Amino acid sequence: MHELKYLAGYPAQVTDQIARLIAEQQLGAVLLKRYPVAHEIKTDRALYDFTLVLKNQYLRKSPPLSRVAYDNKINLTHQALGLHSFVSRVQGGKLKAKNEIRIGAVFKTAPLQFLRMIVVHELAHLKEKEHDKAFYRLCLHMEPDYPQLELDVRLYLTQLDLFGPLY
Repeated sequence: MHELKYLAGYPAQVTDQIARLIAEQQLGAVLLKRYPVAHEIKTDRALYDFTLVLKNQYLRKSPPLSRVAYDNKINLTHQALGLHSFVSRVQGGKLKAKNEIRIGAVFKTAPLQFLRMIVVHELAHLKEKEHDKAFYRLCLHMEPDYPQLELDVRLYLTQLDLFGPLY
C-alpha cells in the first residue's frame, strides 16, 4: 500500500477505501467525476480579487489584505496548502500592519472548489489564529462543504504525487 501522507488521522475505513481506489488506479477518475474542470484564476491579481470577494462577503470587519498570491515555494507536506502572515512594524512613528495570504502554486490548476476551500481556510485565520472549534465553525460558515472539500483536496494531492496532474 502507498503511504497516504496527506490522509494521516483519517479513520481506517476511509484510508482503506482510498487505498483500494489507488490500487485500481481509479482515484483520478473519481476526482474528475466530482470535479470535471479546473478553475481559470491563474494570476495573483485574479486570486486577490477572488479572495477579496469572499472576505467582503463573510469577514467585512476583519483587517484589510495587503497581498494574496500563488507561491511556488510552499512545501505542501510540511508547511501547508496556503499560508497567512501578519506583519506589523513601526514606520515613521506609525504602526503599519500587513496581512498576506499565499496559496500553493499547485492549486493554479485545480478545481475552483479546492481553491475556495483553501482561501476560506486562510481567511478564517484573520479572525481565528488557532485551529480550534471557533476556527472550523467559521470555515463552515464560509464554506458549508468544508470537511468534504478538505478530504477531496487531500485526495487530489495524493493523485498528483502518485499519478500526476488531472487537468
